Amino acid sequence: MHQPGSAGVWALVVLAALLWLDSPRLLADPAHSAPPLIRHQLEVRLDPESGRIEVRDQMRLPESKSQWSLILHAGLEPRVIEGEATLTHVSAFGHLAEYRLHLKTPGAVTLAYGGRIRHDLERIDESLGRARQWSLGTIAPAGVFLDGGSGWYPRIPDSHQRFALDVRLPEGWSAITQGTGTTDPATGRSRWSESQPQDDIYLIAGRFHAYHQRAAGVQAEAQVYLREPDAALAKRYLDATLDYLALYSDLIGPYPFAKFALVENFWESGYGMPSFTLLGPRVIRLPFILQTSYPHEILHNWWGNGVYVDYDSGNWSEGLTNYLADYWLMERAGRGVEGRRDMLKSFADYVRRGRDFPLAEFVQRHGADSQAIGYNKGAMVFHMLRRELGDETFIQGLRRFYADNRFRAAGYADLRRAFERVSGRNLGAFFAAWVERAGAPHLALEDVETRSTPEGYRISGRIRQTQPEPPFPLSLPVAIDLDSGQSVIERIVSRERETRFDIALRSAPVRLRIDPDFEVFRALAPGELPVTLSNLFGADQGLILIPADAPDALRSGYRRLAETWRAGHPDWRVAEDREFDHLPDDRPIWLLGWENRHLATFARDAAEFSLTLDIQRLALSQASEPSFVNTDLAPETDSAVLTRRIEDRPVAWLATRDPGALPALARKLPHYGQYSYLIFNGPEAINRLKGQWPSGDSALSHRRSPSTVRAVPVQPR
Repeated sequence: MHQPGSAGVWALVVLAALLWLDSPRLLADPAHSAPPLIRHQLEVRLDPESGRIEVRDQMRLPESKSQWSLILHAGLEPRVIEGEATLTHVSAFGHLAEYRLHLKTPGAVTLAYGGRIRHDLERIDESLGRARQWSLGTIAPAGVFLDGGSGWYPRIPDSHQRFALDVRLPEGWSAITQGTGTTDPATGRSRWSESQPQDDIYLIAGRFHAYHQRAAGVQAEAQVYLREPDAALAKRYLDATLDYLALYSDLIGPYPFAKFALVENFWESGYGMPSFTLLGPRVIRLPFILQTSYPHEILHNWWGNGVYVDYDSGNWSEGLTNYLADYWLMERAGRGVEGRRDMLKSFADYVRRGRDFPLAEFVQRHGADSQAIGYNKGAMVFHMLRRELGDETFIQGLRRFYADNRFRAAGYADLRRAFERVSGRNLGAFFAAWVERAGAPHLALEDVETRSTPEGYRISGRIRQTQPEPPFPLSLPVAIDLDSGQSVIERIVSRERETRFDIALRSAPVRLRIDPDFEVFRALAPGELPVTLSNLFGADQGLILIPADAPDALRSGYRRLAETWRAGHPDWRVAEDREFDHLPDDRPIWLLGWENRHLATFARDAAEFSLTLDIQRLALSQASEPSFVNTDLAPETDSAVLTRRIEDRPVAWLATRDPGALPALARKLPHYGQYSYLIFNGPEAINRLKGQWPSGDSALSHRRSPSTVRAVPVQPR
């Protein structure tokens, strides 16, 4: 899930770079130089069957200049029909064209143009098994998707828009955009307007069934637009919308729009636009979306659509939205430690050396590695800032940042300014280390020693930062379990390559752990990284082995699954199991099928678990947890997925008796990357069991044996 549509953000960023190298935005602080505000009065006719659009746009431009550059879709043939102005074609690039508009009388001009916009969906491969679709823009019988990147309206780079929009479509169709308005599918006419400055104008249309709901205390209206009638589904989204609007209005500040609408797209997507989100039909019907991705899209109306992103200094919006939506809700449910470890693990699994970059350079997600940086590292940085300032000051900083920058482009410098004002602290070193630098600290715990003293006990040792880059400024929580049954938390400030500590205690320490709850953005240490599916889906190369002895239908289904995952990833190889006498030891491996001849090697007892496995039963046990998984399998309907390490490389096994379940498994499994073992049921692959292997002792922990306590002699008076 991301904001806004992929085509819009990236195309406009590229346009700004290509066309406006002399733009004032690059010469001044964009958060404090207001972009030109363009007012559009748009009359639009759309013909989905032919893919054509006809537009009349009465534009009012600032009178400060008489010459402007406009971007439109190539082939729309714009002309001036009102106002003293000339319009000249300058150049074409890709699907867009640049025009020079010269106004003899500064102010208003009316353009008319029309033509065909229909671009196919394109596939973007992100990691093994994960791909998404997007379009440069389309007017099609299945639906309409248009944004600034598609060039459907005259776009002036680096401008903001106010608009009134009157759309005419065939009967039964409705158009949706940001702002407030009405749709009448009986006539095919929709009217919308938005008075707040917008950084884009979206136009979405389809044969929708509309649902509306209001609630006391919430100023905005909740709306749902579905492609098939489903009152129960709409009700769930309407209720959730009003709950989240109330939650975030109280946390941050007033919701900035008149509505929030869930709009069903005609391909699988997760786009957040001002005052609405565009989600795919399968995504909408996933039961967990209401508690995960949906609040993320609603929150983007504060971060990204209520306060715009200054992309020149880095996209802070995705990290902050991820933190206050996806992670925040996990923390409220008592799963904060799990959420933080998952974010650190995604960085470890997907970000390779040479592909890392600072948050200040993150623009948008283009793969699992950039998502691990922009979304997850970004969220962890905001978590560290919250821990540094305290909850109350952190929330005051969010409110100050929102109030100061509504409907303006803002960057990390503005975030720093807001948090410094409410805290009275200089946060320059914090933002320099975590926003402007790439990399993560790698920690080692060494020379831990416990000694008794006349007053009690002391525990000492040293923490080293072992990464090749310079040390990061860290405030590390240290948890110490005492033999009295109590625990204490101390904080150690580490700014150098090596930091020594010496802590006084009333009782004898039993165990010491550095950052046991994953409060700090860092590389995970050995013992903190249980093998999960993301170890394989995040790998650049690997091997998928198909069982040669499986029945024909299963063998063919496994091959289709393997080729689907491999598409766009040429360094992954698909082969039959009989091609290998032994499993290679130089790459991650997927084993497919109960019939796979290497299953015995996979099932051999390992450090992670002991495995009892047959077609009717799955039992997993570990020394510390003798029976953490013990379940019956339905032989004909259950599909099992397990992971383990063999000679320090991740290996996963997937098996089913039902070829009909494989398409759903191929689609779903890349989204279960944080899990070590899973069981699915039926051809729809409904998940009924999931989990991670229990963690062992971390390299950042130390257990004391009684013989290691050194007595300090008492000096005579």
